[in-house]
Amino acid sequence: MDFELTEEQRAFRDVIRRWVDNECPKDWMRELEKDEENYPLALWDKIAEQGFFGIGIPEEYGGLGGDVVMQMIFAREFARTAGGLLWVWGLTSFGGAKTISLVGTEEQKQRWLPAMAEGKLRVSLSMTEPDGGTDVLGAMKTVAKKVDGGWILNGAKMWTTAAKVADRLLVLARTDKNVEKKHQGLTMFFVDAKTPGITSSLLPKLGMRAMGSCEVHYEDVFVPDEDVLGEPGKAWYSMLPTLNNERIMVGAQCLGAIDGVLEDAVQYMKERKAFGKIIGQFQILQHYVADIATWQQTTELLLYYVSWLQANGQECGVQANMLKMVATENACKAADLGIQILGGMGYSAETDMQRYWRDHRILRMTPISNEMVRNTIAESLGLPRSF
Repeated sequence: MDFELTEEQRAFRDVIRRWVDNECPKDWMRELEKDEENYPLALWDKIAEQGFFGIGIPEEYGGLGGDVVMQMIFAREFARTAGGLLWVWGLTSFGGAKTISLVGTEEQKQRWLPAMAEGKLRVSLSMTEPDGGTDVLGAMKTVAKKVDGGWILNGAKMWTTAAKVADRLLVLARTDKNVEKKHQGLTMFFVDAKTPGITSSLLPKLGMRAMGSCEVHYEDVFVPDEDVLGEPGKAWYSMLPTLNNERIMVGAQCLGAIDGVLEDAVQYMKERKAFGKIIGQFQILQHYVADIATWQQTTELLLYYVSWLQANGQECGVQANMLKMVATENACKAADLGIQILGGMGYSAETDMQRYWRDHRILRMTPISNEMVRNTIAESLGLPRSF
């Protein structure tokens, strides 16, 4: 089994790497990330200018084409400097476009995918309930009632990232309460964010600050029938194919962060002097970077293995969960050691180690907690369900 990139994939990676180094350097990413009140529209525009929102969107809808492996190559290279700002690209290109491509009608694809590919339509994912977290189904209180020509949506969502600048909100709501199982009776809506009855408020947070995560309230929001994605009442079945993609995306982001941590740590160790020598001579610090390099390699192997499975249409739910767990824990460990290597400068906002740690600590809890991942892995081995 060979996971070596093809010539085309290597050429694409090299193009992205040069673009990231030239147009999205770490010092600019630090400045953008500091501003919690303002979404980084300048970064959005740079991505749009290059057409990168079209990665993974079929060419017949104005995209660049490419499979999940190509998307992961971009995500890894971009996250090396962008960290959590990767989601400026990811929410629309990977979240919204992937969902529309999988479950949208032909009319919906024609209506939305070209605009997404051009960078003219921003998407925000509005899924998490205020009392829910990982328990999306059990905590679902957002409801939609059928009316003539559409639906009336009521409820609230937490952690709706970039809601204040979104054109469309991907909302999951319960449309039927008379069901045998919690995953039944759910419907997915692609809501116009400017519809009356929608209000959002910013949630200050530790990392990914410039992304502007929000609490969003929906009060008697009318959603026309043509903005329903998939079959009403069966949204959960439509969402399942996208869950693996989300976990793969997280794995690529974390691998990119580890890349950034490692290059910064090695450079600093070659330049910083203490006790009459460069600190790169200190054995304990060499052990630290050896550990980071090993986490980098294991994360890379798992990422490309799972991406290969997904691209070839093979079942990879358990493996995608394993990737999410391993990648997020490795990224956090790597960033923490990076801070230790840089010492006081690692804690300073003038360097990126603290940003890598802050941006990726959340991913141990989302989109599914690593504790829940371990539960599902154990269950896949034949053990009884623990939740």
